[in-house]
Parts: sequence; C-alpha cells; structure tokens
Amino acid sequence: MIEYIFDPFQYNFMIRALVVSVLVGAMCPIIGAYVIARGRSFMGDALAHSVLPGMVVAFMLGFSPLAAAVPAGVGIAALMGFISRKTGVSEDTSVGIVFAGMFALGLTMLATAEGLTVNVEDLLLGQVLGVTTMDVYVSLGLAAMVIAALYAIHRIAVYATFDPVSAEVVGIPVNMVDYALLTLLALVIVIGIQAAGIVLVMAMLITPAAAGHLLARRFVSGMIVGAVIGSISAIAGLYLSYYMNIPSGPAMALIATGVFALAAAYKRRAI
Repeated sequence: MIEYIFDPFQYNFMIRALVVSVLVGAMCPIIGAYVIARGRSFMGDALAHSVLPGMVVAFMLGFSPLAAAVPAGVGIAALMGFISRKTGVSEDTSVGIVFAGMFALGLTMLATAEGLTVNVEDLLLGQVLGVTTMDVYVSLGLAAMVIAALYAIHRIAVYATFDPVSAEVVGIPVNMVDYALLTLLALVIVIGIQAAGIVLVMAMLITPAAAGHLLARRFVSGMIVGAVIGSISAIAGLYLSYYMNIPSGPAMALIATGVFALAAAYKRRAI
C-alpha cells in the first residue's frame, strides 16, 4: 500500500504536478465561493476560454503560457465589466460576447500559426504533468498574491456581495470591488488551466465550492471546506491519472463531482 502512495513521486515531474494540483484544488474553491454567492458561475467559464489568444501568443513567442495568460486574463476580466457598465447590456450578454469572440480568435490563431506543436487537447483538458519548475514558482507567486489580496478585501467583498446597495450607501466602492474580484478570478483561472485545462477548470472552480457551501453554515467555513475538497479531488485525480493513464483534468473534475453528490445526499438527509 505504501509503495502505491509514494511510487509516483520518485519522478520530479510528479512532484511539480502535485504542488500545482494542490494549489489549483485549494485556490479555485476559495475564489469560487465568491463566484457562487454572486451568481456568476458563467463568468469563470468565459474567462477560462477567453485567455486562449494570450496563451497562443506566448507559445508563438516561445514563452510560458502563464506569461501571457495572466495579463490577458486580467485585461479580459476588466473588459467584461467595462462592456456591461458602459453599453447598458446585461452582464451575461457582455460575458457571452467576449467569451465567444476571444475563444474564436484563439482557435483561429492556433489553426493559422506556423510551426506550433501545441496539442489542442492539452490546452482544453489540461496537462499538469508537463509543468516546469518555473511554472510552479509562478503559480506559487500568483496564489500568494490572491490570498493576500482576498485577505485584504474580504470584509468589504462579502458586504458588497450580499448587500451591494447598502455597501454603496456606506461608501464602499462596489464597482472597484467587482473589478478586484474579477482580476483575482482571472489569476486563479490561469493557475487552474495548467491542471484542469480550459474546459474543466470550471468544474474545479465551482463544484468543490458548491459542496463546501452545502456542508458549512458560514461563508468563510464554506470556503475552507471547499478548499479541502478541492485539494483532495486534485490529489486523488493526479493518482488516478498516474495509475489509470487518464487525463488529470477530467479525473479531478469527476472526483469533485462525486464529492458534491455525496454532500448533496448528506444535506438532503440532514434536512
């Protein structure tokens, strides 16, 4: 039994994958708790798809995809909010416009760029086993930034999330809080894309956070429970990927979904 636990980590690439997987499993539900409370689950999916052009540019220039995905994600998050506020269209509409346009642009760039050996499947489904040491350091740095920023704005972010009208009345800059949370969401999605891929990062962002929401009575407690569930799902998915030769992203998402189903069943029995 012991050898099954430690055998994968005789390889350096598995150690790097473990670090990034735990980061993804913990960070996604923490920011996902705000996303669920604000009813913006579609925003996370849209951001994940919209950073594709930035990642393709990085591949074309020979950089790590993180180098371009971070500013691209932050810029796109700001663009979504800007379109909604300045044009009068609903937020869902602005998100859908940017989502479709940027993802289409990314696929077009990927199809027409010469000399690229990028596997589209790796981008869509994730390839955590291929992360470099630099990717690990960048992911750790981004995670530290997100945690520090959330700690700094948590109180006003919760106020603006659950009662934006009152928050505006007492002088909280609700619009600035919205942009800040969108920026942090973009950073977390960039970290998550490495492990879960563009398509499945949504599952890691929402599903563990939703399970935490079902099992905890307080908002912060739900964030912590969601982070634990996400981390366990990420680690278990990594083991499944290693021993069963399946993509790591889908494995993580399936385990997270299974845990949510158990949490929902428990909640139903407890009522």
